[in-house]
Amino acid sequence: MKNESHNGFIMNKNDKDFKNIANEEWRKKLTPEQYRVLREKGTETPGTGKFYKSFEKGMYVCGACGQELFSSETKFDSDCGWPSFDRSLEGNVEFRNDDSLGMRRTEVLCSNCKSHLGHVFDDGPKETTGKRFCINSVSLNFKPQK
Repeated sequence: MKNESHNGFIMNKNDKDFKNIANEEWRKKLTPEQYRVLREKGTETPGTGKFYKSFEKGMYVCGACGQELFSSETKFDSDCGWPSFDRSLEGNVEFRNDDSLGMRRTEVLCSNCKSHLGHVFDDGPKETTGKRFCINSVSLNFKPQK
């Protein structure tokens, strides 16, 4: 498998060492905003993300490790302030209960590096999955379709 550089790391899609990278190393490789959201479970201001109203064809990948997460084919306009998808690539995200902010939510994380991506809700398009993956733009990078 071809190795590639992402945020200064030499990575392979199946490289599990991302789970063991120290916070100090992440701080060096990510922008302060990426670090706040991806590693500290922050949230970007609604409506400000570069992918919020973008509908170019391609693949959305983890902003920390580059793992493919969402196809543009699953993106929809939910008008919630963040990019929304009705499904992820199977096996490429993980879910955790999140009881912060006085409510029960389901956190979405990259399965490769355990970075925070956003949350998933049950108010998505009923004609597809019924799910709305509400994902921070800063948690993503984009690979245009060739």
